[in-house]
Amino acid sequence: MTTSQAASQATTATGAGEREAAADGRRTVFLLAHTGRPAAIRSAELVVQGLLRCGIGVRVLAEEAADLPLPSEVELVETGPGRPDVLEGCELLVVLGGDGTLLRGAEFARRSGVPMLGVNLGRVGFLAEAERDDLDKVVDRVVTRAYEVEERMTLDVAVLTDGHVVHTDWALNEASVEKAARERLLEVVTEVDGRPVSRFGGDGVVCATPTGSTAYAFSAGGPVVWPEVEALLMVPISAHALFAKPLVTAPDSVLAVEVQPQTPNGVLWCDGRRTVELPAGARVEVRRGAVPVRLARLHHASFTDRLVAKFALPVAGWRGAPH
Repeated sequence: MTTSQAASQATTATGAGEREAAADGRRTVFLLAHTGRPAAIRSAELVVQGLLRCGIGVRVLAEEAADLPLPSEVELVETGPGRPDVLEGCELLVVLGGDGTLLRGAEFARRSGVPMLGVNLGRVGFLAEAERDDLDKVVDRVVTRAYEVEERMTLDVAVLTDGHVVHTDWALNEASVEKAARERLLEVVTEVDGRPVSRFGGDGVVCATPTGSTAYAFSAGGPVVWPEVEALLMVPISAHALFAKPLVTAPDSVLAVEVQPQTPNGVLWCDGRRTVELPAGARVEVRRGAVPVRLARLHHASFTDRLVAKFALPVAGWRGAPH
């Protein structure tokens, strides 16, 4: 996707959200917080107070309400089979927490199509758009709708045994095939677009999106890929092989990891949150997801600046291009 295409998508997505919110004249924001952190509880209190003061309704999961100091005006909703989408009628999902909470928020955002605005209360927080000290700014931008929306690529994941699909899932960051037993290597064959690439034993393989290139794939030695680049990544984890290099493929490629019959069972993790056991002989196929996750953006700063800030990269001595 080019920069101009991304900008077009952002403008279109924001306008659609405004039309939906204006349909019945009410504005509602959904708030998701890591209630196990005192900082998140205090931040949630400040955000709720700021939004209510400006006439914007706030909706919170009932299961989290007991841990948050919420006024009676806050709407409580419950999740579960047969219940309507908890974000129905909301114009924005505000998430307060670290990377795990943001990925949890992405599950709600993908299912509903509502944009997610993350406030980082953890360490790195690449998915977050603001930090703890920016809460006043966050509330102001939400109230004035001074944000844009961009779409991030996801992964669709299928597990096959004996040629039959036995499990499907999705991921925003990555789908990783890993060994289940610490003391044994996982023997796999990797494949791209129906052709074998390499067989090796190791700790597993990470299949990632550009968004996930700064997450698990980065820790496994994969490249950092700018979010505007449309591509899929395949990164071996601690492979015992002569050729087991990170691969960057076309966005429409199909990646596959086959767990060899003689190896111990493996396990599939999606975004480090959802898992399923992989018996020997299982095959995992990963392709571009049909449904993206929409992220609300407050800043126009380049990804380069974000990368430097998040990882505290040393840039002293940089002079820049001559003017």
